[in-house]
Amino acid sequence: MSLSQADRKLIENSIRDIKDFPKEGIVFKDITTLLNNKVAYQTLMNHLEDRYKSYNLDYVAGIDSRGFIFGAALADRLGIGFVPVRKKGKLPATTVCEKYELEYGYDEVEIHLDAFPKKNPRVLLIDDLLATGGTANAASKLIKHVNADLVEVCFLLNLTFLNGAKKVKEHAPIYSILEI
Repeated sequence: MSLSQADRKLIENSIRDIKDFPKEGIVFKDITTLLNNKVAYQTLMNHLEDRYKSYNLDYVAGIDSRGFIFGAALADRLGIGFVPVRKKGKLPATTVCEKYELEYGYDEVEIHLDAFPKKNPRVLLIDDLLATGGTANAASKLIKHVNADLVEVCFLLNLTFLNGAKKVKEHAPIYSILEI
């Protein structure tokens, strides 16, 4: 279940830094180089499958949009359903929304009211990056709002210096593959 130091290094080295994106002073963690590295991506997905196969999950929920990449692949490997948590206005049926604060204003995420057809489902929430925790916190609230059991929240990267984990830990345990 634990990731070897060599595998952790492989994954970490496959993510490139883009300086001053999307604005000056920010170092963007670009996962496209992880996704196009078949060995690194397979190593990551093998690890996630090994970790979560004994959790008795019913669904994996992924946060728009990079959480879709890891979440859908993991759900397929585990033989369970995938549920998207989308930015407001992107889902076609009846939704519930949760607003969260950004450094420059507010945004909202939503989930279908009937996203989890099973009663009291066990759900894993996944995304690529935990920064300030606003989006993950809002997504966690939504999952609980529709009466699902949020078992854990998983991130590929946790930018620990931004303290986003503090907000999200109020809802469920957090697992981060890489801590920066």
